[in-house]
Amino acid sequence: MRSARWEKLLSVRILIVDDSGSFREHICKMLAKLPNFQVICEVSDGLEAVHKAEQLQPDVILLDIGLPKLNGIAAGRQIRKISPESKIIFVSQESSVEVVQEAFNLGARAYVQKSQIATDLQAAIDTVLEGGQFVSNGLIPDVP
Repeated sequence: MRSARWEKLLSVRILIVDDSGSFREHICKMLAKLPNFQVICEVSDGLEAVHKAEQLQPDVILLDIGLPKLNGIAAGRQIRKISPESKIIFVSQESSVEVVQEAFNLGARAYVQKSQIATDLQAAIDTVLEGGQFVSNGLIPDVP
């Protein structure tokens, strides 16, 4: 069930950050099938992600960890300062407890494992838009 605030949004504006063009394309295709989601920009490195987050102030940022120029954790820290209303959802292959915990410590609202993107992406976005936190099954039992 979606919150009233979420339903009022005509379109949830999403920035996708991943160094794999084919993975970005896959996410775009998934989101195109869902109502109310609009991909406003795709970028391939962390530094560009910071610039686009500041410029576009997206509602949601899907952010990979392993990025060129500036890794996702460092980019996420900067994005929190310049686009504080943007909800950061990490989408990564990285599954170590330390990295997942660091992602939440910097202010991420969700962490989706790439192998579970098909089942978890919409749930993660819906959950963060409703004010909650989301973690793919099997990563860590508790989030801060």
